[in-house]
Amino acid sequence: MNRMDRYVSGLFWAYFVGGSLVFVTIFLAVDAMSTMVSHKGLELSTLFQYYLYYLPEIFNKLLPVACLLGTILAISSMNKSNELVALFASGMSLLRITMPLLLWVVLISAIFFSVMDQTGPAMSRKKNFIYYNDIEKKPSLYSTVKTNKIWYRSKNAIFNIKTLNAQGDRAQSLTLYFFGPQWDLLQMITASSVEFKGNTWNLLDGSVTLFTGNSSFPLTSQFKEKTISMGEDAKDIQASGQTSDMLSQKELSRFIGRNKEAGLDTIRYEVDYHSKFSFAFAGLVMCLLGIPFSVGKARSGGTMMNVGIVILLVFCYWILLSSFLTLGTHGHLNPIVAAWSANIVMGSLAYFFLLRLKR
Repeated sequence: MNRMDRYVSGLFWAYFVGGSLVFVTIFLAVDAMSTMVSHKGLELSTLFQYYLYYLPEIFNKLLPVACLLGTILAISSMNKSNELVALFASGMSLLRITMPLLLWVVLISAIFFSVMDQTGPAMSRKKNFIYYNDIEKKPSLYSTVKTNKIWYRSKNAIFNIKTLNAQGDRAQSLTLYFFGPQWDLLQMITASSVEFKGNTWNLLDGSVTLFTGNSSFPLTSQFKEKTISMGEDAKDIQASGQTSDMLSQKELSRFIGRNKEAGLDTIRYEVDYHSKFSFAFAGLVMCLLGIPFSVGKARSGGTMMNVGIVILLVFCYWILLSSFLTLGTHGHLNPIVAAWSANIVMGSLAYFFLLRLKR
């Protein structure tokens, strides 16, 4: 890197780090206050542990915003002090001037995507465990999602499910264990498939095994269809079955494959899978879109104008991203199209504005 590249990089990192600290602090303060108000008597140690595991996810969500802020403020400060004019006069293009910033954004995004893919699922599991057990005081809503099964615990029963569809109303390969007051096994029910209708579960092609103290051997009977009533509503199971944030991309891909083999709907999981890749490019797309504004608006509004531009661009991007992902989740768009459309639209808009600069 030459002197100019080091200077531009220094400006970017100063604004990037400062912006990250400000945004993360504001997010933590607002969210923590909301959590304390809605959960009276919450211990500070529990709150600290919860946000300690939540912090990487928060930073991942705010990373594109911090990259955009660092880029816009770095370029606009150079523009305001006429440093860009001097560089243009020396024959350097805007692309060459901003190249160090874009390379840093790509490098930051790639490293953090890789780190979150490896460590994010473990952090999410620990965060969810603390939330359901220590904050919500509803441990039955917490499930440990592994590579092959979903384990779920209620008041007097433990069951596991091999696959659960995104709506939470159908599952495959259910095994249900009922226990007595002393946690002695009383009954085991298995079923090849199950349909959830509120508290009523319809089991298909399974067996019932009874364990009694008067008999040395358990008694087993088969059934084609059986209806049971459970204490958990299907919505609770659906909440515990949202697995995308607790699986790496490789694990999520295998999870989608098993659901497809079982004939279950995988649209939501496919959208989540592709959206993780597309979101890794969000910082680069938003920076490309912010560069024309930072060059053209340096003298009219100053720093606050540029911060306002950051907020507006982020707001527009999130509206587009949320809208396309919602359409994809409901099957109106292909999962790949839904995940990448926001980047394509905003990237095209950035290309249009960059062409208008003619530099």
